[in-house]
Amino acid sequence: MEAILDPATVESFGGELLREGDPGYDESRRVFNAAIDRRPAVIARCSGVADVMAALAVAREQGLDVSVRGGGHSVAGHAVVEGGLMIDTRPMNRVRVDPERRTAWCGGGANWGELDRDTQAFGLAVTGGRMADTGVGGLTLGGGSGWLERKYGFTVDSLISADVVTAGGRYVVASEDRNADLFWALKGGAGNFGVVTGFEFALHEVGPIVFGGMMLFQIDGAVELLKAYRGFMEGAPDEICGGAAILCAPPEEFVPEAIRGQPVLAVIACYVGPVDAGERAFAPLREWGPALEMLGPMPYTAVQGLIAPGNPPGRYHYWKAGLLGELDDAAIETFVARASDVMSPFTASLMLPMGGAIPRVGEHDTPLAFRDAKWNYHLLGQCADPAELERNIAWTRDFDRAMAEYAEAAVYVNFTGDPSAGAVEAGFGPENYARLVEIKRAYDPENVFRSTANIPPGA
Repeated sequence: MEAILDPATVESFGGELLREGDPGYDESRRVFNAAIDRRPAVIARCSGVADVMAALAVAREQGLDVSVRGGGHSVAGHAVVEGGLMIDTRPMNRVRVDPERRTAWCGGGANWGELDRDTQAFGLAVTGGRMADTGVGGLTLGGGSGWLERKYGFTVDSLISADVVTAGGRYVVASEDRNADLFWALKGGAGNFGVVTGFEFALHEVGPIVFGGMMLFQIDGAVELLKAYRGFMEGAPDEICGGAAILCAPPEEFVPEAIRGQPVLAVIACYVGPVDAGERAFAPLREWGPALEMLGPMPYTAVQGLIAPGNPPGRYHYWKAGLLGELDDAAIETFVARASDVMSPFTASLMLPMGGAIPRVGEHDTPLAFRDAKWNYHLLGQCADPAELERNIAWTRDFDRAMAEYAEAAVYVNFTGDPSAGAVEAGFGPENYARLVEIKRAYDPENVFRSTANIPPGA
């Protein structure tokens, strides 16, 4: 659909309004997942709240579908809408830290690298994305999983307030005592309720130097090692964070030749506390005989960048995920067998321990209904050649079906490439989902914000 931009709107717009052929159009529509190749009729690169309000007014007047782009990391492509209007919030990326109150406010277009950079200047942080270029907005609104979650809970557990432009173009602030119903829905209900132009977070003591890093183990011992890792995490203090993954070791000189380019079991470590305590806490893992050990004191921002080299933008992605109440031996054996039979050298399969602070938040305190799960598996089918994408999709779906025998019904939707309506509903549970539908009906009765893990407003 051709968007007709009123000259007065163009003149008053503080940011940029881009259409196909304009400089910057292709860069703005390009997202992390190269498999997403959509062309909006117009891209509104917003410089502030007034621009967001104006962009939504154009969409309403012309009946354009709407999407909202922050970091563009949604593997399902929620950030970009074909033939509609994409609200690009990335110019709204200012960060302001109050070290005395231990709070931070950031614009809706900030990414985690930008937020971490400013908060770490004061030795503070909030649970954030595992890659620096992940958008604060998309990750937070989906709940917010990150390396700090066992110590400080999901990102939404530290959310203080949000600045929101609703579907009708109204600006509101949502917090515990202002528009509390909307605030509750934003704490995991995805981007269903408006354009969030600002986030305020409570911050926590982290770093700036932590004990962390990664160890790589030969794949032939992966089953027993993953069982040992399960035992290591059972009853582990909240400060022990990280995860396990099966991936291909990079073909780099620093990697021992025996495992270079081969599937390996990786263990990622992050201790949220004193460095010497972290070294003692992870000492048992060093006795497992890693083929490569890269553990030690490092900046927290370096921990946040550990998996970035293996996950650059521009590859073709398809992801699946699931939650496990228990990680039993059969689940481990299935996981290792499937994950080590890689379809692409860029494939990675993560097994992330939960617990700690996560289940201490009440079942109905946020929309997220899966807090009692003990493990979160994340299957990242990815390749560099688009001709290989369909094979990678089939591999990832088959893997997920094999794991479904051990999984719970709920799923963390930020980790999925094609969240079905049933999966979205299961991620909240019937009572929370019904409440989300009511709030959706109040704030977005026409389902303007449906380019997301959608919660329709119903009748």
